[in-house]
Amino acid sequence: MRGQTRTAARRPAARARARARSSSSSSSPSASDSESVSLARPAKRRKTASSSSPSKLDAYRALLLQQQKPTADLTTPSLPPTRCHTLAYHVPLLLVDGGPRAAFLSWFDSVSSARAMPWRKPWIDPSSFASPSELRAALEKRAYEVWISEIMLQQTRVAVVVDYWNRWMSKWPTIHDLAAADTEDVLAAWRGLGYYSRATRIHTAAQLAVADQSMQGLLPSSAADLAEKIPGVGRYTAGAISCIAFGRPAPMVDGNVLRVLSRQLGLYGNIKTDKAVIDLIWAAAEALVNAVALDGENDGDDEERAAAADTRSDRPGRWGQALMELGSTVCAPRPDCGACPITSTCRAYSEGLALLSKEKSRVSENGTADMEDLCGVCQPFDDTDDIENQPPPPPAATKGGKQATLSAFFAKSAVPAKPSAKPKVDIEGIVRHARRFPIKVVKKAVREEETLVCAVVRADGRYLIRKRPAKGLLAGLWEFPSSLLENAKGSKAAERKKRAKEFVEGLLNKDEVEYVGELGSVPWLFSHIRLTMHVHLFKIKGTEDAGVEGTTEARWSDSVDTESMGTGMRKCWELVKEAT
Repeated sequence: MRGQTRTAARRPAARARARARSSSSSSSPSASDSESVSLARPAKRRKTASSSSPSKLDAYRALLLQQQKPTADLTTPSLPPTRCHTLAYHVPLLLVDGGPRAAFLSWFDSVSSARAMPWRKPWIDPSSFASPSELRAALEKRAYEVWISEIMLQQTRVAVVVDYWNRWMSKWPTIHDLAAADTEDVLAAWRGLGYYSRATRIHTAAQLAVADQSMQGLLPSSAADLAEKIPGVGRYTAGAISCIAFGRPAPMVDGNVLRVLSRQLGLYGNIKTDKAVIDLIWAAAEALVNAVALDGENDGDDEERAAAADTRSDRPGRWGQALMELGSTVCAPRPDCGACPITSTCRAYSEGLALLSKEKSRVSENGTADMEDLCGVCQPFDDTDDIENQPPPPPAATKGGKQATLSAFFAKSAVPAKPSAKPKVDIEGIVRHARRFPIKVVKKAVREEETLVCAVVRADGRYLIRKRPAKGLLAGLWEFPSSLLENAKGSKAAERKKRAKEFVEGLLNKDEVEYVGELGSVPWLFSHIRLTMHVHLFKIKGTEDAGVEGTTEARWSDSVDTESMGTGMRKCWELVKEAT
């Protein structure tokens, strides 16, 4: 999204609140008010059993509020194997200097249209609308568009989502259209995206938002309200809608951003399960988006900083999308550090550069910190084979022109420096160090399961289908009657036939069921299950609605092709069609 339009909505009340917060924090601090931690470093006190020292997160938030100029603690690379550093080392350098922030937004503006995402549109500036009703309609549609795109993009590649999003918006262009849609149509439109519970939650949430007297179809503008009031919207999605659609500052932290910021902060930890690591990254993301929201807004003094939440501009949305774009295309699991626009603020990059440049003398101060002042969040490097001892990459992996120098890293100007007398360093060495962030987690082995899929066809060509439970895997989708094979890894055909017949005969009249045979097996991989579906075909005499009496969760279908089924079950259906 290009455009530098902004509307700052600062009211006298906001300034009064800022002054009140400043006054209360100095006179009567509250244990629950983590944002009012004193900025001055407290005097050291003797430790006692009842000590109520602030948590790491509170201490980190206090450091973020200081926005101090770079010091040795902030700029000196912390090198393995010890990586001895204080919590201040993780204050993002992007926070202490507005120049790199502006350059990063410019980079995003230059690449934002490269992947042709139809949901990326210019920010809606409220000041450009004369009519409140027109503004409301525009915001309602834009928030809906962003919401659908963000839910679709969860666990799904951009290239796949583009077509789904376009078809969805063509079918249901407004949240009111979606609320009025049939559930089966919604599931059918989602077919192939997986995680079908997302579709049912979207549909339910749309109906709630339209029926709610306060919303009437317009999603809340604040991230807190979105997460609280809209089913299926977590803090990441809430932040995305608030920033992109409404221009309000809120952190947008998905998996890509967790990786980007772990490298920017030099935070070596588990970004999937370590709450301390995740909380620090979210706190840094919040401080950064607030700073971005206020960039260029008056003088940026303490009073104005406190009013960041009252600003409206395109900057928060562009900033959040820039971090996600960087994580998707450049700062990937194997990063392309030579193409990164913010290496000057990246701690992983500076550490790799210092290791390769043999400047370990620059980090001597890291070893002098008191034990009580150490970070305490980073995990120790699990080996000592640092970057100097790693073998160089094979020639094919080295790309010409991607080299770095110390002078380029520490240059104050973005203009390329003239050739330096200092030796050039292979960028691949820096990449090898950056790849260590965040900690690599060994994936759990997926659970292997086998199931019997029993296609039962009547004399009139209708097939028996059943609806899956409303919650859980493939929630609410239709399937052929299926039965899980307990402890059946490597099951035998004879045993599967016996159990399939028992299963179907338990559903229908035994005398009317004819077993045709096993048609084949369909392997299907979910995120946590490797499922093998053994497809069996049965025929039943007559055309009565056997097996579906007194339930809406089962029926005989004459058009299986149009039913809302998961992709794996649809592959089973292909085997059945071939056999019949």
